[in-house]
Amino acid sequence: MKTSWDIFCTVVDNYGDIGVTWRLARQLVAEHDLAVRLWVDDLGAFVPLCPGADASAAQQWQQGVEVCAWPAPWQPAEPADVVIGAFGCQLPEAYIEALAQRRTPALWLNLEYLSAEDWVEGCHGLPSPQPGGLRKVFFFPGFTDRTGGLLREGTLLARRAAFETEPGPRAAFLAGLGVQPEAGARLISLFAYENAQLGGWLDALAEDARPSHLLVPQGRILGDLCAWLGEDSLAVGACRVRGSLTVQILPFVSQDDYDRLLWSCDFNAVRGEDSFVRAQWAGRPLLWHIYVQEENAHWEKLEAFLKLYRQGLSETAGEALVALWRAWNMHRDMNPAWRAVLTHWDELQAHARQWCANQAAQPDLAMKLVQFYRNWL
Repeated sequence: MKTSWDIFCTVVDNYGDIGVTWRLARQLVAEHDLAVRLWVDDLGAFVPLCPGADASAAQQWQQGVEVCAWPAPWQPAEPADVVIGAFGCQLPEAYIEALAQRRTPALWLNLEYLSAEDWVEGCHGLPSPQPGGLRKVFFFPGFTDRTGGLLREGTLLARRAAFETEPGPRAAFLAGLGVQPEAGARLISLFAYENAQLGGWLDALAEDARPSHLLVPQGRILGDLCAWLGEDSLAVGACRVRGSLTVQILPFVSQDDYDRLLWSCDFNAVRGEDSFVRAQWAGRPLLWHIYVQEENAHWEKLEAFLKLYRQGLSETAGEALVALWRAWNMHRDMNPAWRAVLTHWDELQAHARQWCANQAAQPDLAMKLVQFYRNWL
């Protein structure tokens, strides 16, 4: 019999949590031949990531994964061999009681948020005693070999390479979205939270000698974009030109198409965790809008990644990159920060490719989870 895995996801930030767990569930089925149930408390957030899914179904099969609505009150369900509570979500009490009564102990993992902070390596794999004699183990994704790695399907980089080899796939994909960039235009994707600093960046793009084409999937940044354009709203397909800048609104796309969007662009602005990791696998220069935490606790997380990511860059290129990320996340002027980055464009492009290759040399998150279970047995 296949080893059974239960993954629990509470949708907190629209698509970040469900984005990570859905990718993980699919990979565990496709590459490791496991029986996976994905429990989701908000299927409405799942459907945009998996077109064809039913937001009202209590149980459905999608790409080999059994996707289940997280009901309240909880109905009895036999716990799996491996149980993952994603990002600290609380499992139903009835399920925990069933875990304690399970004849063969299950491995209970708490899949934590991604972080490059130093303390992560020391906490990865640590157990936490729970009531009823149970034990929960903390599992931290990360960027070093002493962490749980990053989500990466085994075929991902090969698929990206095939997409990039010939101009046809990229042109066809963009045409399918209604995108026809001007010859020589720099293509940029923008997926972000609300950000008052957007206007300064757009001003710099509009004033640049080289044209830019900004692709903006539906999301929370649209309000700031409308304010800069002086419009009340922007529908999917809307296209506006200001100076050297063309702005185009895209529909919210599936995860696989979002990967292709990142591969198609020269620069990607991303947010949260899932799109942040996928932008790194795209091998392009990127800008991360980190999820805001109380008392600016997220700044430490941002600085920890920047310290790691800038290694290998020249001092001036590293300073320009750091200044851009700080401006975007710390309410500073994006206009001069973007102009400074452009002077190091070729170096930042090469660095993004090298970073991707270095991370790909390590085992991925799904593989490390499976190996952790085997070692636990």
